[in-house]
Amino acid sequence: MKTAVKWLVGVAFMLGCVPVMAADAKSQLQRFVTGVQSATGSFTQQVVDAQGQARQAQQGEFAFQRPGRFSWHTQQPYEQWVVSDGKLLRQYDPDLAQVTERPVDQSIGASPAAILFGSGSLEQAFEITPQADRDGLSWLRATPRSGDAGFVHVDIGFAQDLPRRLELLDAFGQTTRIGLADITANPDLPADTFILVLPADVDVVQVQ
Repeated sequence: MKTAVKWLVGVAFMLGCVPVMAADAKSQLQRFVTGVQSATGSFTQQVVDAQGQARQAQQGEFAFQRPGRFSWHTQQPYEQWVVSDGKLLRQYDPDLAQVTERPVDQSIGASPAAILFGSGSLEQAFEITPQADRDGLSWLRATPRSGDAGFVHVDIGFAQDLPRRLELLDAFGQTTRIGLADITANPDLPADTFILVLPADVDVVQVQ
């Protein structure tokens, strides 16, 4: 699977710093989960391998609405969509003319997506521990309690009660860095935001 999906089922490119810490990261996470029911914004994303070699950066736009609805649209350097309507997660690659479908509950149960887009108890799926402030952000580490989550841990940097950066370490020693910017909290989203319209000739692969 490509980088966007690796993050969704398992995931910060550096953003501008915020000079003042509003509160510790765990408190900001709780306020984000309870107070932000939907959001839109932009992202940058890059994978750094175990030897420190960085791959080509990606960028795009995202939207989400709790519980479990989200759209992750990579625009550069190639286009890719990852969209969930709350029940089905669909990964669409226009270059391959292929869409992969899988149940949402099998895709984000103990992934970073559960932190950002879910609405359940985080403490059940993750061990949350505070980290030292750095780069103008308040940080926490979420370590999955399940051994088959697909990643070792994800560090999340907060500012003003919103996540700004994520740094995910996977089992192969790779780090996926994601920066979130231009975040609008609780917007009115169009009804079709989480509906993926596909061309008629797309190959559909279903994963159970």
